[in-house]
Amino acid sequence: MQTALVIRFLAFEDLGSLQQILDSRGYQIETLDANLDSFAIQDPSAPDLVIVLGGPIGAFDEAKYPFLKSVLSFVEQRLQCGKKILGVCLGAQLIARALGSNVGPMGRKEIGFAPISLTDEGLQSCLEPLSGGIPVLHWHGDQFEIPAGATRLAETEICPNQAFSVGTSVLALQFHLEANPQRIEHWLVGHAGELDSIKLDPRVLREQAQACADELLAAAQTIFASWLDRN
Repeated sequence: MQTALVIRFLAFEDLGSLQQILDSRGYQIETLDANLDSFAIQDPSAPDLVIVLGGPIGAFDEAKYPFLKSVLSFVEQRLQCGKKILGVCLGAQLIARALGSNVGPMGRKEIGFAPISLTDEGLQSCLEPLSGGIPVLHWHGDQFEIPAGATRLAETEICPNQAFSVGTSVLALQFHLEANPQRIEHWLVGHAGELDSIKLDPRVLREQAQACADELLAAAQTIFASWLDRN
């Protein structure tokens, strides 16, 4: 049986559409709450797959949130062993940091469902199903630079670095491909304060989620399956 270790920062920012594909492939899933659980007994090389999810703090905020040091150290060790690791939003930023790249504020928020543009390399990657303009969920105010040796896969007008890969073992996504549009209400309630602070009406996001749910869920399943199958 294959194993997957999931590092989570918020209960509602979960595996989303990834859950179904991992279950269908028989993965035994262990979830660590990054701010509560200890990494001391975890062997970074043991799981077949590591997934680092998103959260509302900065990848560079270890002075405020000391547990980030343990998460970053774990990610660094996982990268050294060369086995599969997927990072989403904060998780992608932590991978970028672990690979020596800069992460910092964009100066504005990118929140809502909108398409990404794929680079030439992105068109040849597992992200190709997004080339037709399927909207994905963006929810961030920070951004990463592309690490040395990594391949830039996607961009938006607001954020030029939306995804990168390193070989077939590392995939880092700034956008939330894993987010299930059918469960967007968890996000709207959980991040209500942030939405209010930028005067973004949750009804807009709810309508966007309903409009793209079917095609986005199908694309996400195809993309994650393709990446898992690449060795």
